[in-house]
Amino acid sequence: MTIAPDRHAEERGQAAWSDARLLYALEEVVDKELNRHLKVAKDWMPHEYVPWSDGRNFDGVMGGEPWAPEQSKVSDIGRTALVVNLLTEDNLPSYHHEIATLFGRDGAWGTWVHRWTAEEGRHGIVMRDYLLTSRAVDPVELENFRMAHMSAGFESDNAHSMLHSIAYVAFQELATRISHRNTGHHSGDPVCDRMLSRIATDENLHMVFYRNLLAAAFELAPDQTMCSVRDVVTGFRMPGHGMPGFERAAARMAIGGIYNLRIHHDDVLQPVLRYLKVLEIGGLGPAGLRAQEELGMYMGGLDDQARKFDERLAAREARRAARG
Repeated sequence: MTIAPDRHAEERGQAAWSDARLLYALEEVVDKELNRHLKVAKDWMPHEYVPWSDGRNFDGVMGGEPWAPEQSKVSDIGRTALVVNLLTEDNLPSYHHEIATLFGRDGAWGTWVHRWTAEEGRHGIVMRDYLLTSRAVDPVELENFRMAHMSAGFESDNAHSMLHSIAYVAFQELATRISHRNTGHHSGDPVCDRMLSRIATDENLHMVFYRNLLAAAFELAPDQTMCSVRDVVTGFRMPGHGMPGFERAAARMAIGGIYNLRIHHDDVLQPVLRYLKVLEIGGLGPAGLRAQEELGMYMGGLDDQARKFDERLAAREARRAARG
Protein backbone atom coordinates (compact mmCIF):
# COMPACT_ATOMS: atom_id res chain seq x y z
CA MET A 1 0.00 0.00 0.00
CA THR A 2 2.99 2.30 0.12
CA ILE A 3 3.43 5.01 -2.47
CA ALA A 4 6.56 6.33 -4.11
CA PRO A 5 8.60 8.84 -2.11
CA ASP A 6 7.01 12.27 -2.25
CA ARG A 7 9.36 14.90 -3.71
CA HIS A 8 7.47 17.64 -1.86
CA ALA A 9 8.28 16.13 1.52
CA GLU A 10 11.84 15.47 0.45
CA GLU A 11 12.29 19.17 -0.30
CA ARG A 12 11.66 19.81 3.39
CA GLY A 13 14.32 17.31 4.28
CA GLN A 14 11.73 15.00 5.80
CA ALA A 15 10.76 11.46 4.89
CA ALA A 16 7.46 11.23 3.03
CA TRP A 17 4.48 9.69 4.78
CA SER A 18 3.48 6.48 3.04
CA ASP A 19 -0.17 5.49 2.83
CA ALA A 20 0.43 2.65 5.28
CA ARG A 21 2.06 4.96 7.82
CA LEU A 22 -0.77 7.49 7.51
CA LEU A 23 -3.41 4.79 7.92
CA TYR A 24 -1.78 3.71 11.17
CA ALA A 25 -1.24 7.27 12.43
CA LEU A 26 -4.83 8.33 11.73
CA GLU A 27 -6.47 5.20 13.16
CA GLU A 28 -7.08 6.84 16.53
CA VAL A 29 -8.65 9.89 14.85
CA VAL A 30 -10.89 7.64 12.76
CA ASP A 31 -12.01 5.81 15.89
CA LYS A 32 -12.82 9.10 17.63
CA GLU A 33 -14.68 10.50 14.64
CA LEU A 34 -16.55 7.24 14.14
CA ASN A 35 -17.80 7.28 17.73
CA ARG A 36 -18.80 10.92 17.39
CA HIS A 37 -20.63 10.15 14.16
CA LEU A 38 -22.54 7.22 15.65
CA LYS A 39 -23.71 9.43 18.52
CA VAL A 40 -25.11 12.20 16.33
CA ALA A 41 -26.33 10.23 13.29
CA LYS A 42 -30.01 9.33 13.44
CA ASP A 43 -31.29 6.16 11.83
CA TRP A 44 -34.19 6.70 9.46
CA MET A 45 -36.43 4.50 7.36
CA PRO A 46 -36.40 5.08 3.59
CA HIS A 47 -39.95 3.75 3.18
CA GLU A 48 -41.29 6.56 5.37
CA TYR A 49 -40.31 9.17 2.78
CA VAL A 50 -42.03 7.53 -0.21
CA PRO A 51 -45.64 8.44 -1.22
CA TRP A 52 -46.68 4.82 -1.76
CA SER A 53 -50.36 5.70 -2.15
CA ASP A 54 -49.49 7.58 -5.36
CA GLY A 55 -48.10 4.44 -6.99
CA ARG A 56 -49.67 2.42 -9.79
CA ASN A 57 -48.55 -0.12 -12.37
CA PHE A 58 -46.47 0.86 -15.38
CA ASP A 59 -46.92 -0.63 -18.83
CA GLY A 60 -45.10 -3.87 -19.59
CA VAL A 61 -45.71 -7.21 -17.93
CA MET A 62 -48.12 -5.60 -15.43
CA GLY A 63 -50.18 -4.01 -18.19
CA GLY A 64 -50.31 -0.64 -16.48
CA GLU A 65 -50.11 2.94 -17.68
CA PRO A 66 -47.08 4.17 -19.67
CA TRP A 67 -45.09 7.06 -18.22
CA ALA A 68 -45.74 10.56 -19.56
CA PRO A 69 -44.08 13.87 -18.58
CA GLU A 70 -47.35 15.40 -17.36
CA GLN A 71 -47.58 12.72 -14.64
CA SER A 72 -44.52 14.16 -12.87
CA LYS A 73 -45.00 16.57 -9.98
CA VAL A 74 -41.45 17.85 -10.14
CA SER A 75 -40.13 20.70 -12.29
CA ASP A 76 -38.14 20.14 -15.49
CA ILE A 77 -34.88 21.09 -13.76
CA GLY A 78 -35.89 18.89 -10.84
CA ARG A 79 -36.19 15.86 -13.12
CA THR A 80 -32.78 16.50 -14.65
CA ALA A 81 -31.09 16.89 -11.26
CA LEU A 82 -32.88 13.90 -9.73
CA VAL A 83 -31.64 11.60 -12.49
CA VAL A 84 -28.07 12.88 -12.11
CA ASN A 85 -28.20 12.56 -8.32
CA LEU A 86 -29.63 9.04 -8.38
CA LEU A 87 -27.19 7.80 -11.02
CA THR A 88 -24.40 9.15 -8.83
CA GLU A 89 -25.76 7.20 -5.86
CA ASP A 90 -26.14 4.09 -8.02
CA ASN A 91 -22.36 3.75 -8.31
CA LEU A 92 -22.09 2.91 -4.59
CA PRO A 93 -20.51 -0.53 -5.26
CA SER A 94 -17.62 1.16 -7.07
CA TYR A 95 -17.23 3.81 -4.36
CA HIS A 96 -17.17 1.10 -1.68
CA HIS A 97 -14.50 -0.78 -3.61
CA GLU A 98 -12.39 2.38 -3.91
CA ILE A 99 -12.44 3.34 -0.23
CA ALA A 100 -12.20 -0.25 1.03
CA THR A 101 -9.10 -0.72 -1.11
CA LEU A 102 -7.54 2.50 0.18
CA PHE A 103 -8.62 2.41 3.83
CA GLY A 104 -8.88 -1.33 4.44
CA ARG A 105 -11.59 -3.45 6.03
CA ASP A 106 -10.12 -3.86 9.50
CA GLY A 107 -10.23 -1.82 12.70
CA ALA A 108 -11.83 1.60 12.91
CA TRP A 109 -11.15 2.25 9.23
CA GLY A 110 -13.06 -0.86 8.18
CA THR A 111 -15.94 -0.12 10.53
CA TRP A 112 -16.28 3.36 9.03
CA VAL A 113 -16.08 2.05 5.44
CA HIS A 114 -18.96 -0.35 6.04
CA ARG A 115 -21.04 2.11 8.06
CA TRP A 116 -20.63 4.80 5.38
CA THR A 117 -21.64 2.33 2.68
CA ALA A 118 -24.73 1.25 4.61
CA GLU A 119 -25.83 4.84 5.15
CA GLU A 120 -25.22 5.77 1.52
CA GLY A 121 -27.24 2.74 0.43
CA ARG A 122 -30.36 4.33 1.91
CA HIS A 123 -30.01 7.28 -0.43
CA GLY A 124 -30.29 5.25 -3.61
CA ILE A 125 -33.13 3.17 -2.15
CA VAL A 126 -35.34 6.08 -1.16
CA MET A 127 -34.63 8.14 -4.28
CA ARG A 128 -35.47 5.32 -6.66
CA ASP A 129 -38.62 4.38 -4.74
CA TYR A 130 -39.75 8.01 -4.73
CA LEU A 131 -39.03 8.54 -8.43
CA LEU A 132 -40.89 5.41 -9.54
CA THR A 133 -43.81 5.67 -7.13
CA SER A 134 -44.45 9.33 -7.89
CA ARG A 135 -43.71 8.89 -11.62
CA ALA A 136 -41.27 11.79 -11.38
CA VAL A 137 -39.05 10.57 -14.25
CA ASP A 138 -39.19 8.23 -17.23
CA PRO A 139 -38.45 4.78 -15.69
CA VAL A 140 -37.20 3.28 -18.96
CA GLU A 141 -34.77 6.14 -19.60
CA LEU A 142 -33.63 6.00 -15.97
CA GLU A 143 -32.86 2.28 -16.16
CA ASN A 144 -31.09 2.64 -19.51
CA PHE A 145 -28.93 5.41 -18.04
CA ARG A 146 -28.16 3.26 -14.98
CA MET A 147 -27.07 0.31 -17.09
CA ALA A 148 -24.86 2.48 -19.31
CA HIS A 149 -23.32 4.34 -16.38
CA MET A 150 -22.52 1.29 -14.26
CA SER A 151 -21.39 -0.80 -17.23
CA ALA A 152 -18.78 1.83 -18.04
CA GLY A 153 -17.25 1.42 -14.58
CA PHE A 154 -15.84 4.06 -12.27
CA GLU A 155 -12.27 4.95 -11.41
CA SER A 156 -11.45 7.67 -8.90
CA ASP A 157 -9.13 10.47 -9.93
CA ASN A 158 -7.50 10.12 -6.51
CA ALA A 159 -7.06 6.37 -6.09
CA HIS A 160 -3.27 6.80 -6.23
CA SER A 161 -3.09 8.50 -2.83
CA MET A 162 -4.86 8.22 0.49
CA LEU A 163 -4.34 11.91 1.27
CA HIS A 164 -5.78 12.93 -2.08
CA SER A 165 -8.76 10.66 -1.44
CA ILE A 166 -9.43 12.12 2.01
CA ALA A 167 -9.16 15.64 0.62
CA TYR A 168 -11.51 14.81 -2.25
CA VAL A 169 -14.30 13.32 -0.16
CA ALA A 170 -14.14 16.23 2.30
CA PHE A 171 -15.23 18.50 -0.56
CA GLN A 172 -17.29 15.97 -2.52
CA GLU A 173 -19.58 15.05 0.39
CA LEU A 174 -20.40 18.72 0.86
CA ALA A 175 -20.94 19.15 -2.88
CA THR A 176 -23.35 16.22 -2.87
CA ARG A 177 -25.20 17.66 0.11
CA ILE A 178 -25.60 21.01 -1.66
CA SER A 179 -26.75 19.36 -4.88
CA HIS A 180 -29.40 17.29 -3.06
CA ARG A 181 -30.58 20.24 -1.00
CA ASN A 182 -30.91 22.56 -3.99
CA THR A 183 -32.60 19.88 -6.06
CA GLY A 184 -35.24 19.54 -3.38
CA HIS A 185 -35.76 23.30 -3.20
CA HIS A 186 -36.18 23.54 -6.99
CA SER A 187 -38.22 20.36 -7.42
CA GLY A 188 -41.63 21.93 -6.84
CA ASP A 189 -42.72 18.91 -4.77
CA PRO A 190 -42.69 19.18 -0.94
CA VAL A 191 -42.41 15.39 -0.66
CA CYS A 192 -39.26 15.41 -2.80
CA ASP A 193 -37.87 18.36 -0.85
CA ARG A 194 -38.36 16.55 2.47
CA MET A 195 -36.74 13.36 1.17
CA LEU A 196 -33.67 15.15 -0.22
CA SER A 197 -33.34 17.24 2.94
CA ARG A 198 -33.06 13.97 4.90
CA ILE A 199 -30.37 12.71 2.52
CA ALA A 200 -28.52 16.03 2.69
CA THR A 201 -28.32 15.69 6.48
CA ASP A 202 -26.44 12.40 6.08
CA GLU A 203 -24.10 13.89 3.50
CA ASN A 204 -23.24 16.75 5.84
CA LEU A 205 -22.29 14.34 8.62
CA HIS A 206 -20.09 12.43 6.18
CA MET A 207 -18.42 15.70 5.20
CA VAL A 208 -17.71 16.52 8.85
CA PHE A 209 -16.06 13.11 9.33
CA TYR A 210 -13.69 13.56 6.40
CA ARG A 211 -13.08 17.26 7.09
CA ASN A 212 -11.95 16.47 10.63
CA LEU A 213 -9.77 13.67 9.30
CA LEU A 214 -8.22 16.12 6.86
CA ALA A 215 -7.51 18.50 9.75
CA ALA A 216 -5.60 15.72 11.53
CA ALA A 217 -3.66 15.00 8.33
CA PHE A 218 -2.57 18.65 8.19
CA GLU A 219 -1.09 18.27 11.69
CA LEU A 220 0.81 15.12 10.73
CA ALA A 221 1.99 15.92 7.22
CA PRO A 222 1.24 19.56 6.44
CA ASP A 223 3.20 19.80 3.20
CA GLN A 224 1.85 16.60 1.70
CA THR A 225 -1.67 17.44 2.78
CA MET A 226 -1.45 20.96 1.36
CA CYS A 227 -0.26 19.59 -1.97
CA SER A 228 -3.10 17.06 -1.96
CA VAL A 229 -5.71 19.75 -1.25
CA ARG A 230 -4.25 21.93 -4.00
CA ASP A 231 -4.42 19.06 -6.49
CA VAL A 232 -7.96 18.07 -5.52
CA VAL A 233 -9.41 21.59 -5.55
CA THR A 234 -7.85 22.58 -8.86
CA GLY A 235 -8.84 19.32 -10.56
CA PHE A 236 -12.18 18.69 -8.84
CA ARG A 237 -14.81 16.70 -10.73
CA MET A 238 -18.10 15.35 -9.40
CA PRO A 239 -18.19 11.53 -9.20
CA GLY A 240 -20.98 11.34 -11.81
CA HIS A 241 -18.95 13.03 -14.53
CA GLY A 242 -18.86 9.87 -16.65
CA MET A 243 -22.61 9.27 -16.83
CA PRO A 244 -24.45 9.60 -20.18
CA GLY A 245 -25.31 13.20 -21.02
CA PHE A 246 -23.60 14.57 -17.91
CA GLU A 247 -22.23 17.72 -19.54
CA ARG A 248 -25.61 18.83 -20.83
CA ALA A 249 -27.32 17.94 -17.56
CA ALA A 250 -24.65 19.80 -15.57
CA ALA A 251 -25.17 22.89 -17.76
CA ARG A 252 -28.91 22.79 -17.12
CA MET A 253 -28.32 22.36 -13.39
CA ALA A 254 -25.92 25.31 -13.42
CA ILE A 255 -28.42 27.60 -15.13
CA GLY A 256 -31.22 26.29 -12.93
CA GLY A 257 -29.38 27.13 -9.71
CA ILE A 258 -28.80 23.54 -8.59
CA TYR A 259 -25.00 23.53 -8.86
CA ASN A 260 -22.77 26.05 -10.63
CA LEU A 261 -19.46 27.86 -10.27
CA ARG A 262 -20.79 30.33 -7.70
CA ILE A 263 -22.26 27.56 -5.57
CA HIS A 264 -19.10 25.47 -5.95
CA HIS A 265 -16.90 28.37 -4.83
CA ASP A 266 -19.08 29.84 -2.07
CA ASP A 267 -20.88 26.80 -0.63
CA VAL A 268 -18.43 23.93 -1.14
CA LEU A 269 -14.78 24.95 -1.45
CA GLN A 270 -14.75 28.05 0.74
CA PRO A 271 -16.48 26.56 3.82
CA VAL A 272 -14.01 23.66 4.06
CA LEU A 273 -10.97 25.82 3.34
CA ARG A 274 -12.07 28.44 5.88
CA TYR A 275 -12.86 25.90 8.59
CA LEU A 276 -9.43 24.32 8.23
CA LYS A 277 -7.76 27.72 7.74
CA VAL A 278 -5.89 26.16 4.83
CA LEU A 279 -4.69 29.45 3.39
CA GLU A 280 -3.42 30.57 6.81
CA ILE A 281 -1.43 27.49 7.85
CA GLY A 282 2.15 28.35 8.72
CA GLY A 283 5.34 26.36 9.18
CA LEU A 284 5.24 24.91 5.67
CA GLY A 285 8.24 23.93 3.62
CA PRO A 286 8.89 25.16 0.06
CA ALA A 287 6.50 22.68 -1.56
CA GLY A 288 3.73 23.37 0.92
CA LEU A 289 4.12 27.13 0.57
CA ARG A 290 4.03 26.85 -3.20
CA ALA A 291 0.90 24.69 -3.05
CA GLN A 292 -0.75 27.12 -0.63
CA GLU A 293 0.03 30.05 -2.92
CA GLU A 294 -1.24 28.21 -6.00
CA LEU A 295 -4.41 27.29 -4.15
CA GLY A 296 -5.04 30.90 -3.19
CA MET A 297 -4.49 32.04 -6.77
CA TYR A 298 -6.83 29.36 -8.07
CA MET A 299 -9.59 30.37 -5.65
CA GLY A 300 -9.25 33.99 -6.76
CA GLY A 301 -9.50 32.96 -10.40
CA LEU A 302 -12.50 30.73 -9.68
CA ASP A 303 -14.24 33.63 -7.96
CA ASP A 304 -13.68 35.74 -11.08
CA GLN A 305 -15.11 32.97 -13.26
CA ALA A 306 -18.12 32.67 -10.96
CA ARG A 307 -18.68 36.43 -11.14
CA LYS A 308 -18.70 36.30 -14.95
CA PHE A 309 -21.11 33.36 -14.82
CA ASP A 310 -23.40 35.32 -12.50
CA GLU A 311 -23.36 38.28 -14.89
CA ARG A 312 -24.20 36.09 -17.90
CA LEU A 313 -26.98 34.40 -15.97
CA ALA A 314 -28.43 37.75 -14.86
CA ALA A 315 -28.34 39.01 -18.44
CA ARG A 316 -30.07 35.86 -19.63
CA GLU A 317 -32.82 36.27 -17.06
CA ALA A 318 -33.22 39.95 -18.02
CA ARG A 319 -33.70 38.96 -21.67
CA ARG A 320 -36.27 36.33 -20.71
CA ALA A 321 -38.14 38.82 -18.54
CA ALA A 322 -38.17 41.38 -21.37
CA ARG A 323 -39.59 38.80 -23.79
CA GLY A 324 -42.11 37.64 -21.20
